[in-house]
Amino acid sequence: MNVLEASKIHKSYGNKFTKQEVLTGIDINIAAGEFVTIMGASGSGKTTLLNVLSSIDRVSHGTIKVNGEEITGRKDKQLAEFRKHHLGFIFQEYNLLDTLTVKENILLPLSIAKVSKQEANKRFKGVADELGIADIQDKYPNEISGGQKQRTSAARAFIHEPSIIFADEPTGALDSKSASDLLSKMSDLNEKRKATIVMVTHDPVAASYSSRVIFIKDGSIYTQLNKGDQTRQTFLKDIMKTQGVLGGIQYEH
Repeated sequence: MNVLEASKIHKSYGNKFTKQEVLTGIDINIAAGEFVTIMGASGSGKTTLLNVLSSIDRVSHGTIKVNGEEITGRKDKQLAEFRKHHLGFIFQEYNLLDTLTVKENILLPLSIAKVSKQEANKRFKGVADELGIADIQDKYPNEISGGQKQRTSAARAFIHEPSIIFADEPTGALDSKSASDLLSKMSDLNEKRKATIVMVTHDPVAASYSSRVIFIKDGSIYTQLNKGDQTRQTFLKDIMKTQGVLGGIQYEH
């Protein structure tokens, strides 16, 4: 079953005199429980694609369905309501509220959705234990490390059990150890909870934790790789080989 279906996605900016077409007719299907990475050179359209798939930005043409419901024509208020219940987000810059504790930040989506306190605490315990942050639940964002902040951000994205979690360069601000720790935890949650994850990254190591990698070039799909039964190390080699053929993607540490 497909959780997300995107058909003939076009996105352009400017007017008819200065029109810049960023996405040029992309078709993507994401199955329930998949962990998919979108990669591409700077300016390829990968972030724009994530933004339109996640309803942060609107398409110029095309349709996007989540759980069979078309979201492309909805008004801002309807989209906000839809995101609240069906989508989760992990951003590069964490987007935590400094005045709330780790636990309060994580519980925010449940508070907005008016989930009971008992159920909220039960869900918090589960996700905090899985992400290894139960011991910092009473600390504030300025008292914890970048890796802990991003795991808090991930917990907030997972806690309301959304249909899809969108992750935009989630390891971009982390050192390699914190990055691999976060990705391992996300991979575990993907397997245990059958959570569907769509991630944008420039980093082939990060991409190797996913089950499928979609490469974007000049606003269209260049190629795709499926992990299948490969080890992560073998999949990483395939990803890096494809990057080399694609060109223009720099490996960044």
